[in-house]
Amino acid sequence: MTQRELDAVVGAASALELFHAAALVHDDVIDSSDTRRGEPSAHRRFADRHADHRWAGDAAGFGTSAAILLGDLLLGWSDELFDDAIHELGDAQRARAARRLFNTMRTDVTAGQYLDVLEESAWVERDEQELLDAARRVVVFKSAKYSIESPLLIGAALGGGSEAQLEALSAFGLPLGIAFQLRDDLLGVFGDAAVTGKPSGDDLREGKRTVLVALTRSRVSSSVRRAFDELLGDPELNTEQVLMLQGAMRDSGAVEEVEELIEREVRRANAALDEASLAPEAIAALRQLTARVTDRDA
Repeated sequence: MTQRELDAVVGAASALELFHAAALVHDDVIDSSDTRRGEPSAHRRFADRHADHRWAGDAAGFGTSAAILLGDLLLGWSDELFDDAIHELGDAQRARAARRLFNTMRTDVTAGQYLDVLEESAWVERDEQELLDAARRVVVFKSAKYSIESPLLIGAALGGGSEAQLEALSAFGLPLGIAFQLRDDLLGVFGDAAVTGKPSGDDLREGKRTVLVALTRSRVSSSVRRAFDELLGDPELNTEQVLMLQGAMRDSGAVEEVEELIEREVRRANAALDEASLAPEAIAALRQLTARVTDRDA
């Protein structure tokens, strides 16, 4: 790899980090999440600053407005940084391919975020299969594509990867991204707050309509489902109520099924590497990646 290519890769990776940060800032606003990685989320920091200085108006509203602007600014910076990176590459064909993939990733994440918001409201008119299908779509578009698949494809495009190599990376990255998000969904319900940096059961208070939730609802009795629906999404859930929801998930067998789904997606990801026309060291690194993103507690 030439120094010019290395600079382009570092620049593109930095752009992806800024894009990820922007998505998290906006996600915390949408979900009204007070913490991120054990620290106050961006909108909470802005709100606290407003309150500390006793400024005029509503502190929460100020925090939300400022965080939206911060997320927008990070999105703009990520785009500028990515443009600089692909220009540094000095290869117009590779640059165009990488830019198309970056643009697609940005669209996918925005659509996925909307689908997530939609299902938190529209679930009341869905049947059980529709809820599960919708939850799976959210996993794919909100998380799986931009967390694993798209960065791999963008990197391959920058490196002049062949169509076959990009197809292999997509076949690997998408199922691994799904497994990553399914693990995240379990951690959002059962994770240790000291490790995850978010309160235990936070996804339950936010009313996230995850695959785990859809599977639980499809497996419990109608009376349990009614009680489950009444509690899910209540921002004031106490510890006992969180434990009740967690218990329903475990007793239904939904937790075990999600673990099985994670294992299945990991197998799919690894199988895609068996015939991949990639360098042996690249394949070895990707196989190690499967463990890092799925066998984790944060």
